[in-house]
Amino acid sequence: MDRIKCRIISKGKAEGEALLCSQPIGFNFSVDVETGVVTEHKHELENVSIKDKILVFPNGKGSTGGSYVVYQLARLKTGPKAIINKICEPIIAVGAIIGDLPVVDSLETDPYAVIENGDHVTVDAINGFVEVTKRGAQ
Repeated sequence: MDRIKCRIISKGKAEGEALLCSQPIGFNFSVDVETGVVTEHKHELENVSIKDKILVFPNGKGSTGGSYVVYQLARLKTGPKAIINKICEPIIAVGAIIGDLPVVDSLETDPYAVIENGDHVTVDAINGFVEVTKRGAQ
């Protein structure tokens, strides 16, 4: 198991299955809040549910309305259990903070070098670390 220090953006703790994405996510008009399915045309996660995942993506994109979508996903429990960004920007941060969704960024090790789809990940956004257990090693 790898333990990686990180910066806390929105406090909380969650664990679950990792879902990685190399593209930024624009939550405003790109994620269905009722289902948690990514709807953005030609996005690598198009038609994939982010519900109950530990969602790893580089950063958010788009307008400030995305903050409300992140909040709604958290409130309705149709979104991720936690978010790991390379660099979190204000749109994601605001929605996560008001929605009590754990978010971290600036991991001391590139998350894409240590986390793979399906790994079990614990995001401890209280003590400032991420733990990764490789798929099949639990």
